[in-house]
Amino acid sequence: MSPWRPSPSSSSLLVRSSQTYDSNQSLFDRTRCIFSAPGANNFSFNVLGYDARFPQMNQTKHCWQNYVDYHKCVTAKGEDFRPCRQFYLAFRSLCPKPWTDRWDEQREAGNFPVRLDR
Repeated sequence: MSPWRPSPSSSSLLVRSSQTYDSNQSLFDRTRCIFSAPGANNFSFNVLGYDARFPQMNQTKHCWQNYVDYHKCVTAKGEDFRPCRQFYLAFRSLCPKPWTDRWDEQREAGNFPVRLDR
């Protein structure tokens, strides 16, 4: 039997059926060994780093805080201020689109629950 078999969910994704791991391998390296797509050699995961202010699994507050921090930063420093981009990338990664759409509408209507000019 071949060690490679097609994945049930996709015929282009191959899953290694018998794999041994080195104990020093990181989880990412193990995952890269298990899953591979033809022609996708340079695939990498871009995830948000750890934030000690939000140690729990539920990231709702983290999403909210980055959204508020981004808009406070833009209000204070302007859109071209590069450090504001970190807040933008964080909230775009964490927040569901309907939430940010609703908050944008609230900001435009003037009834957003946080003052962004402070």
